[in-house]
Amino acid sequence: MAKPKLTVICPVFNEEKVVPLFFGRLQPIREKLSSEYDVDLLFCDDASTDGTLHAIHAIRNDYPDVFVITLSRNVGYQRAVECGLRNAKGDIFVLIDVDCEDPPEMILDFVEKYREGHDLVYGERVDREEAVWIKSLRKLFYRVMRLVGDENIILDMAEFSLMTAEVRAAIMQDHTSFPFIRASIGRVGFRVVGIPYKRESRIAGETHYNFVGMAIFAIAGVLSSSTLLLRLPIYALPFWSIAIVALAVGIAWSPEPWMLPTLLALTGLYLGAASAFVAIYVARIYKNTLGRPNFVIRRSGTHMQP
Repeated sequence: MAKPKLTVICPVFNEEKVVPLFFGRLQPIREKLSSEYDVDLLFCDDASTDGTLHAIHAIRNDYPDVFVITLSRNVGYQRAVECGLRNAKGDIFVLIDVDCEDPPEMILDFVEKYREGHDLVYGERVDREEAVWIKSLRKLFYRVMRLVGDENIILDMAEFSLMTAEVRAAIMQDHTSFPFIRASIGRVGFRVVGIPYKRESRIAGETHYNFVGMAIFAIAGVLSSSTLLLRLPIYALPFWSIAIVALAVGIAWSPEPWMLPTLLALTGLYLGAASAFVAIYVARIYKNTLGRPNFVIRRSGTHMQP
C-alpha cells in the first residue's frame, strides 16, 4: 500500500545563504517521517534575484524529492504561498518559512496532532526575539483583527501550519486578487489545534520585512478580512447628524464665527471619508472582477511534483 504523501511548502525570496541551512535542519525531520509518509519538499521561488534558485537546484541534484516552482516576477509572500498551495500534490501539507524562525522540528509535533485526529495544526506564536513594542503591536494587530473581522480570526497564528488535503481544498476555494492565507485558514473551520512556541532568531541572512512592510500587511489584512470601513459611515451617521443639526440651529439662532467653518469641515470630513472607504472596496472588487492570475509560473527552473 502506498504511503500518504506529506508535502512541505516553503516560499523563498533572496535566501541564497539560508536555503542550505534550512534543508540541513529539515532533512532529519523528513527521514524520521519517511517510514510512514512520502515527504516531498516544494520550494516556491518568488523570482529571487540572487543565487536562491541555484542553491535549490544544488539540493535537488542529490534529492529528487525536492521540487521548485519559479515565478515569473515577484508577487509577494501571500501570493507565493497561494501558488504553493494550489500546485502542491499530496495528502497532507505543511507551510513553513525558510528562515527557521518557525523551527522545522515542530513539524513532528504537527504530525502527532494530525494523527490524533486534527485537520489543521498551527504554530501559536506566544513570543519571539524582537523589541517589546513590536511584539505588543503584533499582539494588538491580532486582537483588532479578531474584533473587526467578519469571520473567525485565530489569535497569534500565521501561515506556519499543517493541513489536510480537505482543508487545503477549502482554502483554495477563495479566488481573490488579495489573498490573506491566515484569515482563510481561520475561516474554513474543521478540527483545529494550536501548539504554542517561541519564534527563533533568523538562522542567517537578512529579513525582507520591516515596519513599513508590517503596516502594509496589517492594512491589507483588515481590508481582506473585514468590511468595517464600509460600515463605519453608517455607525457614525447618528453622531454626525446630531452635530450637523446642532451647528445648523446654532448658526440660525445665535451664529458664532467658528460654527460655519466647523459645519463645513464636518460635512467634508464625513463625505470624504465615506467616499474614500467605498472607493477602496470598489477598487478591490474591480481587481477581483478582472480575474487576473495572482502569479505566473516560469518554466525555466521549475520542477513540479509528478
